[in-house]
Amino acid sequence: MKAKVKAPIIYQKLNEYFPDAHCELNHENPFQLLIATILSAQCTDIRVNMVTPILFKQFPTPKKLSLAKLPEVETIIHSTGFYKNKAINIVNCAKQLVEQYNSELPRTIEELTTLPGVGRKTANVVLGNAFNLNYGVVVDTHVKRITGLIGLTKEEDPVKIEQDLMKLLPREYWTQVSHLFIFLGRKICIARRPQCEICPVNQYCDFYLKDLKLKKA
Repeated sequence: MKAKVKAPIIYQKLNEYFPDAHCELNHENPFQLLIATILSAQCTDIRVNMVTPILFKQFPTPKKLSLAKLPEVETIIHSTGFYKNKAINIVNCAKQLVEQYNSELPRTIEELTTLPGVGRKTANVVLGNAFNLNYGVVVDTHVKRITGLIGLTKEEDPVKIEQDLMKLLPREYWTQVSHLFIFLGRKICIARRPQCEICPVNQYCDFYLKDLKLKKA
C-alpha cells in the first residue's frame, strides 16, 4: 500500500488505540512548555518532569528566569544532562522573551527559532501544544524510527521526514500524529523489543509484513 493511502488510515487506527495520546511534559503555560522542551533534549520526559517543578517554583516567569544566576540554574537542571549549555540557553531565552516580546511567547516558527536553544522541533512542540497551531510535525527518535519502519518515509534527516509527513497527512493531524507515534514507540514498538504481533497498525507496516513474509518462506 502506498504511503499516501495508508498514512491517514494509520493515523485513525492509532488515534482509536491511543485516545489519550498527548504531550507528556508537564506544564501550566506556554513559557513552562518552552523551557521544559528545551530541557528534554537528550533526556526523558520523566526526568524533565522531576526537575521543572523545582525550576518553575524558583523562576516562575521569564523575568525571574532572565535574572537567574547560571550556577543556581545548573544545580537544579543538572540531572537532565548537558546542563551547562541548557542553563545558558534557558536563561538567555528568557532574557530575549523579556526584551523582545514583553515576556510573551511569539506564535510563529520563524520567531520562536530565533530564541536560544529553540530549533524547529521545539518550536513545533510549543506551537502545536500550547497554541494549537499546526506549523509542522515534531520528529523525535520515536517518530523517526517508526515512520521509517512503517514505510512512510525513506529519509533519515528529521527535517526531510517532517516534510514527507506533512505531505501525507492533513494539516489538522500534524501535532497529534507525533503524540501517537511517540505513544506507539514507548508502549508497543519499543526499539529493542518491538511487539509487532499486538501492534494496531502492523498490517500497514513494511517492516512487519516483510518479517512475516520471511517467516513463511
